[in-house]
Amino acid sequence: MGMEEGANRIVQTCLGVKEGEKVVIVADAGTRGVGEALFGAALSAKAETILALISPPAQSGEEPPEPLARMLTDCDVVILATSQSMTHTAARRLANRAGARIASLPEVTEDMLSEGALTADYQEIQRTTRRLERMLRGAKSVRLANPLGTDVTFDVTRRDWITGDTGVCRRRGDFTTLPAGEIFVAPIEGSADGRLVIDATFLTRLAEPVSVVVKEGYASKVTGAPDAVQEMNRGGKAGRNFGKFGMGLNPRARITGKLLEEEKVLGAVHIVFGDNAAYGGAVRCGVRVDAILTQATVEVDGKTILERGALTV
Repeated sequence: MGMEEGANRIVQTCLGVKEGEKVVIVADAGTRGVGEALFGAALSAKAETILALISPPAQSGEEPPEPLARMLTDCDVVILATSQSMTHTAARRLANRAGARIASLPEVTEDMLSEGALTADYQEIQRTTRRLERMLRGAKSVRLANPLGTDVTFDVTRRDWITGDTGVCRRRGDFTTLPAGEIFVAPIEGSADGRLVIDATFLTRLAEPVSVVVKEGYASKVTGAPDAVQEMNRGGKAGRNFGKFGMGLNPRARITGKLLEEEKVLGAVHIVFGDNAAYGGAVRCGVRVDAILTQATVEVDGKTILERGALTV
């Protein structure tokens, strides 16, 4: 399958590009093929389209060249399809404030656009997210399990679920990161207890499952994954905080070794140990260690909403 389907999803469904709108697509040497596919999709929408090829950013958050940054503030739509993230740049923020609607695709690959998470029906993901949002409002307790032996409970009382990751970005000044499709919350600190068996990713891709005993909100014992343990320990006790719980809702996302796609996999759960201030929690330690486990069963206040990876609501 070519990249046309994914490119058209982004341009038409996610961003709603209209005839005559000014669209700038930013790509680099590593993402040129993706940029050209998006350029073609925007032209098909009869937009006034520019494809800007820049030198590959050396690191995440590097600012684009100044002339390009000025151009972005004069556009209706910006697509940042670069090999390093431009999400947290002043140029992106200024363009948003000027009214551009922006999609950032950090570390995007041609495979994501041809077969993976970027080919999903984002309007359907938005509908699923809104349905879950109504159900989860006011939730108090969550239980997580999977066939490998995971069984963890935690409290989410008075914690807001983050539900904006739908991929639909059609209003002036809107911003989204793609691929999208995750709903998440910061559990109450100290409330998580049980055992996690992580089978997909724990800081890096796993060759075999890793067991984590969670006691009073912290990873108290980890069997395997020495690199993840070392990274958590950089934050002291706070680095072992059970900080985030997320559920993937994207049926086209896959376990690929790319966290940005893996955390969106329908039926997968995304746990973050460490810092959770960005999700509405109270822990700041500068350490975040991501874990992905699959075939999850999730109960909220005793009601099953996910069973062995399949939505039941």
